[in-house]
Amino acid sequence: MTGVKDSSISNLLYNTTSFSWLWLILRVYVGWEWVDAGWNKLFNPAWTGAKAGVAVQGFLTKALEKASGPHPDVQDWYAAFVQNIALPNSVVFSYLVTYGEIAVGIGLILGALTGVAAFFGALMNMNYLLAGTVSINPVLLIGQIFIMLAWKVAGWYGLDRFILPFWDVFNKSEKSSKKG
Repeated sequence: MTGVKDSSISNLLYNTTSFSWLWLILRVYVGWEWVDAGWNKLFNPAWTGAKAGVAVQGFLTKALEKASGPHPDVQDWYAAFVQNIALPNSVVFSYLVTYGEIAVGIGLILGALTGVAAFFGALMNMNYLLAGTVSINPVLLIGQIFIMLAWKVAGWYGLDRFILPFWDVFNKSEKSSKKG
């Protein structure tokens, strides 16, 4: 088996706790943006109240309008997803977006399953971008990509410091039970 060694800079950034303070700052910033966005939706009836789904329908309808012309902002395949899956289920997506934004934000702020939280945040950002909305999405996406690269140490100043070693112990016991 051949291995490729990390450069000293990437090893320092992504595999040691020396720069965990940097990931803490980035995590809290990105997490706060998610919590703020989700919290505002949580108390908006167009997102989670009596009119749940109305805001998502408006957003998705605008996305479909951006799917025409010689250089559309929204690609045909994504417009098909919006038309056939997201719009008919706008109430479900409304709740998924609201609670997903809050969950991602809390996970990043607390440093709990940081890499997973960053992944789902990046997934939401990609969907917003694919729907033709720029806003803060590229900034958050880039931040989350770096957090995912540093997943092993990004939550060092957070709950991952305790969760990840526990997970490793659990995985070792699973492997030993399969051998026997």
